[in-house]
Amino acid sequence: MFNSAMVFDPSTGTSKRFSVPVVQELASQNLHSLPERYIRSEKERPNTFPLPHLDIPVIDMDMFLRDSDLCRQKELEKLGTACQRWGFFQAVNHGIPVSLMERMKGIVREFIQLPLEEKLKYKTQEIEGYGQSFVASDDQILDWADMMYLTTLPPENRKMNFWPTKPADFRESVDQYAFEIQKFGNTVLCLLSENAGLKPDHFINMCGKMTQFMRWNYYPPCPRPDLVLGLSPHSDSGGLTVLLQDDETVGLQICKDGEWVPVQPILGALVINIGDMLEVISNGIYKSIEHRAVTNMDRDRISIAMFCNPSGETEVGPAPELIDDLHPCQYRRFIRADYVKNLFSGKLEGKKIEFAKIKL
Repeated sequence: MFNSAMVFDPSTGTSKRFSVPVVQELASQNLHSLPERYIRSEKERPNTFPLPHLDIPVIDMDMFLRDSDLCRQKELEKLGTACQRWGFFQAVNHGIPVSLMERMKGIVREFIQLPLEEKLKYKTQEIEGYGQSFVASDDQILDWADMMYLTTLPPENRKMNFWPTKPADFRESVDQYAFEIQKFGNTVLCLLSENAGLKPDHFINMCGKMTQFMRWNYYPPCPRPDLVLGLSPHSDSGGLTVLLQDDETVGLQICKDGEWVPVQPILGALVINIGDMLEVISNGIYKSIEHRAVTNMDRDRISIAMFCNPSGETEVGPAPELIDDLHPCQYRRFIRADYVKNLFSGKLEGKKIEFAKIKL
């Protein structure tokens, strides 16, 4: 019942492999006590007291198609404020077919129910596949989750040996969803560029050739959700993340003003968050925010994250138009691939953007 995890070693330029349990198999054993590798320290454990009741901003994407300039401008300002103060928002009326979103959740659940030997045909190698990433040692505390990580765009970058053939429509559904998310992500980038006072395509042009990755997460029920995390606190390293989550089970939490705030699911909505690269490109106008996932004692949960990122060879840095005497340059220029190597060289923990910050 062991799977694999990979971590990049920058000192040798190679990857190391570690064995990790399949959490779904652990959860099926009706454990009375948890393996030590999953138990967090006191300060890392989820809060047992009531969390703040705050709702992250909801953006109605249909407003940007209205004839009224006033309605459009108000929603644009709302979007800008959400990405500056929260780093997150929920998008409704986004135009992605509900039937496709439901099918994506369906193929993940169908894969999860396959026999273990079938799933392990796609176990993690060189980051991609079914397993875990960010496991840097044999004694590291692990997340209570199984996941699959795939390159989805551009199509020529796909490693099809990691794309399951069961369910039968897995590949077709992911392909269709990837292109829908690409169009939606470009729309959001254009709106954020416009809100920053730039031409709509400015951020897209600065990102160069975009790449896209999918990571779905499966969080089985946990007998002691107060002791574990489903996903460690972190910010996302790319441009934008578009998350499709369960409609009923709450699990995602974001760090707002030092407090962990749960993201309440909205039927048919997508959760969008700013990544480190967009924080850099916007010279800190938009913020990438730490977030995590918690588990549930009685219910499992899935989520499907699509990462819209600059390609590895892209040189990333702040837009010159957003730098002046009142807004000094906050980040140095760097090659995106170097950032990724730094990211995957250790465990998933906090914001890695210090790598890019200019030391004042």
